[in-house]
Amino acid sequence: MIVAVAVAVTGGGGTDDKPPTDSTGRSPSPSLSLPSELPSLPSGLPSLPSGFPSVVPSLPSDLPSGLVPSDLESFLPSLADDEVPYYMLREGDCFDTDDGLPGQAVKRSCAKPHDAEVVKVAELDGTYPTNAALKAAASALCKGPLERKAADQAAGTVSETLVQYPDTDGYRVGIDNVACSLAADGGKGATRKLTKPLK
Repeated sequence: MIVAVAVAVTGGGGTDDKPPTDSTGRSPSPSLSLPSELPSLPSGLPSLPSGFPSVVPSLPSDLPSGLVPSDLESFLPSLADDEVPYYMLREGDCFDTDDGLPGQAVKRSCAKPHDAEVVKVAELDGTYPTNAALKAAASALCKGPLERKAADQAAGTVSETLVQYPDTDGYRVGIDNVACSLAADGGKGATRKLTKPLK
């Protein structure tokens, strides 16, 4: 909720340049009174869709002006309803990948054929000057959880890991999530799919 209050103080329309005064000869000072209670929100407002993140990454406040365009949304690809940036995936989400849309995931039902399932969402912390450093850090965050989850699956269920992480530009503006996923098959031309949630 955003509350905006504007206060305007005007003179009494006199012709001299002296500030207006009250009956005691002092200049009045503006005063503002706010209601003690804010109005309650109407019931029946739509809620966020399930799986919608409760925290959305924000840009650091110390960015130089002009670095981030005011129409940032115009630079983002328009996504279908089931397409999300990888950093919005949550543990247990099932999705398809698209080589033509790197960094994007097409969410799917885990009960239907899908490429991969998110095992863990981790958060990068620290300084990473290169993409190679980010890749190494992301891989280290995912290694243990992916190995443990893969060991719990029936033989032949999963054969690939998928670690999605930001590049240095994304990390610099606050994207620090790493999606650690298991896939049935990987690479171009992959044909095998997962058909149910992982154990």
